[in-house]
Amino acid sequence: MGRSERKETGVWSQNENGVCWHSRDRSMTVAAPLLVLIVTLLSVGCTSTTSTTSSKEAGLTRKLTSEAWGKTTDGTPISLYTLTNAKGAEARIATYGGIVVSLKVPDKSAQMGDIVLGFDSLDGYLQQPPPPYFGALIGRYGNRIAKGKFTLNGVEYTLAKNNGENHLHGGVRGFDKRVWTAKEGAGQSLELSYLSKDGEEGYPGNLSVTVTYTLTDNNELKIDYAATTDKDTVVNLTNHSYFNLAGQGEGDILNHQVTIYADKFTPVDKGLIPTGELKNVEGTPFDFRTPKAIGERIDANDEQIKLGPGYDHNWVLNRTGNSLEPAAKVTEAKSGRVMEVLTMEPGLQFYTGNFLDGTFHGKGGKVYGRRSAFCMETQHFPDSPNKPDFPSTVLKPGARYQTTTVYRFSTL
Repeated sequence: MGRSERKETGVWSQNENGVCWHSRDRSMTVAAPLLVLIVTLLSVGCTSTTSTTSSKEAGLTRKLTSEAWGKTTDGTPISLYTLTNAKGAEARIATYGGIVVSLKVPDKSAQMGDIVLGFDSLDGYLQQPPPPYFGALIGRYGNRIAKGKFTLNGVEYTLAKNNGENHLHGGVRGFDKRVWTAKEGAGQSLELSYLSKDGEEGYPGNLSVTVTYTLTDNNELKIDYAATTDKDTVVNLTNHSYFNLAGQGEGDILNHQVTIYADKFTPVDKGLIPTGELKNVEGTPFDFRTPKAIGERIDANDEQIKLGPGYDHNWVLNRTGNSLEPAAKVTEAKSGRVMEVLTMEPGLQFYTGNFLDGTFHGKGGKVYGRRSAFCMETQHFPDSPNKPDFPSTVLKPGARYQTTTVYRFSTL
């Protein structure tokens, strides 16, 4: 043996210090509370460790694990991280595009189900033509910029026209197609970082971006966005997850009940660029101030609906300040799942999967047909760089872009 085999024996006694333990040879006396502390510390020190970051509470395990998930076409390795909270909810996030590959939350029977569209392997996201931003981080500029150009400080910047005559979601290789650097955060958090270099996709300035995903024990997927620049630029970050609260691939979302806390929306032209008007939702198919089924008015005889076709518009959220505030709520009766959206952003793009057509077969071979999912992209308004009356998206050196969005899940 590596240590002495002599057995130390002793006796217990009580004095003014309380209960104590004395060795037989009186070489050591330890008060009971201190002894308990020593034993506790020794027990903690003997706990085994693994490569998985985890903790336990009430018999449930929180953890963050990672695995190799293939390589991009240029050979860059991609990792897939799995975040699990104390209630068993799970989010899987890839370093490619910062994609939320899956999100499992409980239904009213406490059965976990995946509620976001996506693919079982990296190859699904690399296919050509590319899928429509399933679960991805979007930047530098989420949504559209008219005619692929804007002027800043008297300089006109030209961007890629990748959506007809307009620029969409950061260009041909936006943040959704970049490889992010991952760092494990505290608890069930994953920090992703990326440096978008000056001139990338036509944007000015070196933009340093950090996005942190956290899966809380309240079944919330919290997304914290931060960015700094060394030159005046524009930035508008969001996440493009496609949700179906009945489960990914489980039919259309037309019976989902939606509430959006907004009195106004931004009408669009035929290219889905805002006209600049802030229009009252009252008396229109865009009034979701009280719960309405998505399918109730999605094919209404309305000019804006026809341009969609369906919902693909920005709502002007009713905000009282700059803090995290409710933006929307969605319920699905069959599963009993409820999703609440909270954000610091002024706008919400509600998109109803109008352009899904069954081309893409997702996880488990599920076919993603028309209107089989919806998106709720928190954001500044589309085309803000060309609309001086819209909230500004300009970021200057020395300033910090910082915003948070939370997707909170519960049951009816």
